[in-house]
Amino acid sequence: MSEIEAEHEGAEHKGTEHKGTEKKGGWLSRLRAGLSRSSGKLGEGIAGIFTKRKLDDEALEALEELLITSDLGVATAARLTANLAKTRFDKEVAPEEVRGALAEDIAGILAPVAVPLSPAPAHRPHVVLVTGVNGSGKTTTIGKLTAQWQREGKKVRLAAGDTFRAAAIEQLKIWGERTGCPVVATAPGADAAGLAYEALETARREGDDVLLIDTAGRLHNRAELMAELEKVVRVIRKLDPAAPHDCLLVLDATTGQNAHAQVETFKELVEISGLVITKLDGSARGGVLVALAERFGLPVHAVGVGEGIDDLRPFDARDFARALVGLES
Repeated sequence: MSEIEAEHEGAEHKGTEHKGTEKKGGWLSRLRAGLSRSSGKLGEGIAGIFTKRKLDDEALEALEELLITSDLGVATAARLTANLAKTRFDKEVAPEEVRGALAEDIAGILAPVAVPLSPAPAHRPHVVLVTGVNGSGKTTTIGKLTAQWQREGKKVRLAAGDTFRAAAIEQLKIWGERTGCPVVATAPGADAAGLAYEALETARREGDDVLLIDTAGRLHNRAELMAELEKVVRVIRKLDPAAPHDCLLVLDATTGQNAHAQVETFKELVEISGLVITKLDGSARGGVLVALAERFGLPVHAVGVGEGIDDLRPFDARDFARALVGLES
């Protein structure tokens, strides 16, 4: 599985200064801009297929192929085209009408998985284990979640559990400095489970609301990674039998269909409770989120469309669906 591993997180810290709470319109504009590559491909393709023609078998086949090549997946593409055919077959349809119908159906697929991530007050601290391959944006996601929860008045602590890579430890420390959040860290190569135990012990003692634990993401030795993740979970459960309360998988949208393989792999390693999709602004493969929702049904907690601290937001099914096909919300 090493082909789905990126060997670096990248310098994702530019523009991370707190910009203040923005109006929803500001976020929607960035979401549409971030998905412009995906929506451009879909919009141009739909216009090419449906300009002054009926919705016949040939048009449906072309639309299905467009949806597949836009990373929505075979099953999702078939479902969307079949729904369109039910009400509009052999009728002349305009591109805008097709995009509107697709947006409505896509929102219907996504609505059940649009679940905000909210630390439970009953758990102090609420332990969040963050997984994903190196380069997916794990550490940056942790930093952005930290900033958001701190703005809500929560007391957050970070644990640099990716002890394989010195760069990962340093990156998390940088986010800790930027957000004013304490980071529990150790030397590279140290035992990740011991570090997680120490972090949870400290978080409990200090009365923290949330503990975010970073983890290693190297998949070329899955047995070693599985053993490490299992040990982390086993050890922190000595202190809190319900921990971790959430286990997030961070996925890089630019990997497209490879995201499916990553979900399958990490589901074997640990009990994934939800997804965060990053880097939608760097890809024409935003449709993969729809395919993941259809196939796995895992909650999608948040999406990222940039490097700024405000560029990770709770996932909204309707906003995303309309932005994906290039429609105003």
